[in-house]
Amino acid sequence: MSEIPADLKYIETHQWVRVSDDGTATVGITDYAQGQLGDVVYIGLPEVGDTVTGGEEAGVAESVKSASDVFSPVTGEVIEINGALEDEPEMVNEDPYGEGWLYRVKLADKGELDGLMDAAAYGESLADA
Repeated sequence: MSEIPADLKYIETHQWVRVSDDGTATVGITDYAQGQLGDVVYIGLPEVGDTVTGGEEAGVAESVKSASDVFSPVTGEVIEINGALEDEPEMVNEDPYGEGWLYRVKLADKGELDGLMDAAAYGESLADA
């Protein structure tokens, strides 16, 4: 079974979001997603200053097996990207909930988080897959 941290929110396309007290949110792909992708060789990310929209494409993850769109769980302005992934995209495989995070946004609407899945609901969605 994939690791599903309880402190995160999830979307059905296998991305997670962690909200900080300052209203910023960190986004990444789930353990399940990195396992399905296999060895990640490239991560395409939005640029700082871009606006990402919840449920819409925000980047791409390429592996030795396939390429997959990365969707943003939330809407907001990108304030930081994980530049380390340029040289070490495998961090997404090694630590998807830690050092393998993708980007951070300033949330446009915290209420948007209410529509996301919690860990239990995300786990159930995996069981149904």
